[in-house]
Amino acid sequence: MHLKLVLFAFFSLLSLTNPVDLSRVRTAYVEASGNESATIALNDDLVSVAKTDNKTLVAFKGAVTTMMAKYAKGIKEKKTFFKEGAELLEFAIAAEPDNVEIRCIRLSVQENVPKITGYTKNIEEDKQFIIENFNTIPNKNSKDFVKGYISKSEAFNESERQLLQGS
Repeated sequence: MHLKLVLFAFFSLLSLTNPVDLSRVRTAYVEASGNESATIALNDDLVSVAKTDNKTLVAFKGAVTTMMAKYAKGIKEKKTFFKEGAELLEFAIAAEPDNVEIRCIRLSVQENVPKITGYTKNIEEDKQFIIENFNTIPNKNSKDFVKGYISKSEAFNESERQLLQGS
């Protein structure tokens, strides 16, 4: 009887844990850009992501947390969201400095935040890193995400886009 109870509890907990799917997060992140309800939904999905998890997920959580600042009420809440998100992004980069997708995520944030935040210092650095390391991205989904961002980013000129699109 005791074993049945333990097994029931274990499988109940297992069914409650819903690991965050990175492919779905990539798609949802693109949809969240400029969309309050999509941003809030993605933020809710990423609440369980911790610093010990996949660092790309940590970077997405950081980026989405900075996006939440746009929809927060009051300056204090806006600052809290933004600071927390930027710290998560920087943590992910410090943990995996050679991860092109994480650099792309930071670039996407820095390109789209108001200059007054002061969080725009790495745009050129990340752009160069992405150009130089794009072909080292091992995962097709990650490469497609980065390629998709480059195609819309104002940081890249047309010749850089074409160079990377052919890769």
